[in-house]
Amino acid sequence: MLPAASLLLDWYDRHRRALPWREATHDPYRIWLSEVMLQQTTVAAVEPRWRRFLARFPDIAALAKAPWADVAEEWAGLGYYARARNLHACAQAVAARGGFPDTEAGLRELPGIGAYTAAAVAAIAFGRQVVPLDGNVERVTARLAAIEEPLPGARPILAALAQQWMEQPAARARPGDFVQALFDLGATVCTPRNPACAICPWRQGCEGSRTGLAPTLPRKAAKKARPLKRGVHFLLLDGEGRILLRRRPPKGLLGGMLELPGTPWRETPWTEPEIPPFAPLPGLDWRALEGEAKHGFTHFELHMALRVASAPPGMAAEGEWLGLDAARAALPGTMQKLLDLAVAEKALPA
Repeated sequence: MLPAASLLLDWYDRHRRALPWREATHDPYRIWLSEVMLQQTTVAAVEPRWRRFLARFPDIAALAKAPWADVAEEWAGLGYYARARNLHACAQAVAARGGFPDTEAGLRELPGIGAYTAAAVAAIAFGRQVVPLDGNVERVTARLAAIEEPLPGARPILAALAQQWMEQPAARARPGDFVQALFDLGATVCTPRNPACAICPWRQGCEGSRTGLAPTLPRKAAKKARPLKRGVHFLLLDGEGRILLRRRPPKGLLGGMLELPGTPWRETPWTEPEIPPFAPLPGLDWRALEGEAKHGFTHFELHMALRVASAPPGMAAEGEWLGLDAARAALPGTMQKLLDLAVAEKALPA
């Protein structure tokens, strides 16, 4: 039997984290934006970016009307760029219908909103009695009930157990606070490593703590090795120290984001005869740098080689010329690693 929701809510009232999106508890735009940003990103990284994003796009109408290039620029550095494309599309859909739907089912119909985000926004913004299942909730629930079946197979069991809390009067009266209390418990007490069981408000009802299994839960199925892909990119500098950037196609990985021009990414290594056609301006004296820039995506590892050249005066080129600081601000993290490589190899100033 799961422990009392009232115990967790009492703990939350004393120890809740002060997060900016909790300042406007029932604003679905701000809550939705925070939930999208927090996917695969830490709270510490999201807080300043969330405030900056709101300063530029203060409401759903402003975001819906904004050009995609502006949204992509503001998202640069946060990673998982499909989120930004979905965010923009969702804003346009919400603006067109006159506001957010207030149910989990209605939210699921919006572009880019999956089961977790729909449940989180429904509970926190609209007081719906539903428990979203994120990593924190999975971990807390698996430990409380000592569920040893590995993820992802255990998720239906964990979801059903977590939802049972909403049958308790305390949780039904404060569903938004309750799910945020679950998030806080997982983030600050029931942590992935070295859980602080001694100060947990639910310690007495935790089967994982009683049996000593808590630190080992939840179990996870072994991951398959990710394939390695390779690419070659080109850093072209003009006489003013600006870098030539181009925008990637709107669909696909990093869609619509700026990049250093380059080859497609593939598992087969690139050979010298294949590379010249992909240079942004064939015929220049391209110099290959030592080393590679490395980046891990969800489904593959990426190694990128880099070549540099200087643009002759007055040369016309398709793309956008940006100074180093502006380029760093506009480029996704993957491409920023190429700039780091260039700095390390003294092809760019530190």
